[in-house]
Amino acid sequence: MSPITATKLDAIKPSATLAVSAKAAELKAQGIDVISLGSGEPDFATPDHIKKAAIVAIENNKSYYTAVDGTASLKEAIKDKLHHDNGLDYSLSQILVSTGAKQSVYNACQAMLNPGDEVIIPAPYWVSYPSIVLLSEAKPAIVDTDRHADFKITPEQLEHAITPKTKLFFLNSPSNPTGMVYSHAELKALAKVLLKHPHVYIISDDIYEYICWAEQSFKNIVMECPELYERTIVINGVSKAYAMTGWRIGYAAGPEAIIKAMKKLQSQSTSNACSIAQAAAKAALNGSQDCITEMVTVYQQRQQFVLQGINALPGFTCNPTQGAFYLFPDVNQAITKLGLKDDIEFCAYLLENAQVAVVPGSAFGSPGHIRLSYATSNELLSSGLQRIKKALL
Repeated sequence: MSPITATKLDAIKPSATLAVSAKAAELKAQGIDVISLGSGEPDFATPDHIKKAAIVAIENNKSYYTAVDGTASLKEAIKDKLHHDNGLDYSLSQILVSTGAKQSVYNACQAMLNPGDEVIIPAPYWVSYPSIVLLSEAKPAIVDTDRHADFKITPEQLEHAITPKTKLFFLNSPSNPTGMVYSHAELKALAKVLLKHPHVYIISDDIYEYICWAEQSFKNIVMECPELYERTIVINGVSKAYAMTGWRIGYAAGPEAIIKAMKKLQSQSTSNACSIAQAAAKAALNGSQDCITEMVTVYQQRQQFVLQGINALPGFTCNPTQGAFYLFPDVNQAITKLGLKDDIEFCAYLLENAQVAVVPGSAFGSPGHIRLSYATSNELLSSGLQRIKKALL
């Protein structure tokens, strides 16, 4: 008898970050005092002016289908944002609004990849990249980076990874899970390699664009190298910057033919993103950006506090970060000291003995590490560090 489910699902696993959050919530429901440092979700409330825009949309009965690719007014706001903040000019037909940035990435891969295509993904990577590529029947080509290079792919590594079958290259800066940011010079060096290989397209995942405190201003690769404009799909959204994770609005901008194919795919899957959430996203992009400055200031302060605490833990080593709201410490020494097999067992140990939930680095393609989110209060962060320290001694 043939299997009930599609065999392509055998190659992928459920999202590790969502699984950790679900496990922490389950234990909390049982009355166990768990501190969850696993979720990549801002702990701030969505700003009031954004919520009010959604309420007005509801009151004005904006509850019907929109165009598959998003309302014209939201796409105008995205167009203006890309022009004003990034110096990138797109027509409305080059922009697609989706149900979160994850769907934008999924749409791009489904629209572009064929069986046998290869996709270069630097590790550590966001957990969903390889699975999305596999669901597109293409092959992830994982390139390992390490802490000594700030977890960033080098031009030499990129050059070595490119083959005639390479179709896409993923670039995520600021990075989930490492919080690292590519400098302008590093982007230029990567672009120099890509210019030699015109068959390679780029997905620039900019979802943490605004959560950044690098010395240099934010740039993505097409900003640094406009010659890559026709080969780059820029992915972004409102989830992280505006504390709107549950509103589920992401967007993509890129070559018209690719965006058209992504729209065609979306028309047969989800159709349009939520109409009310689109109204809220428009208000987020068009309104005051002071809320972002306030949140980023807090994130940077937390990063400094948690980094100091992590590097004081026995067997932990962690680099400072420049964005997002994660730290990605090397815990190999702690694993060895405790006599555990790997980072997966280590995370289970912390959950059981410290009641602290973090995500194993294996989920991001980097065994021997953990991802710790500081998108929570200083009180919980301090308590979490104290619990981990006690469990290690």
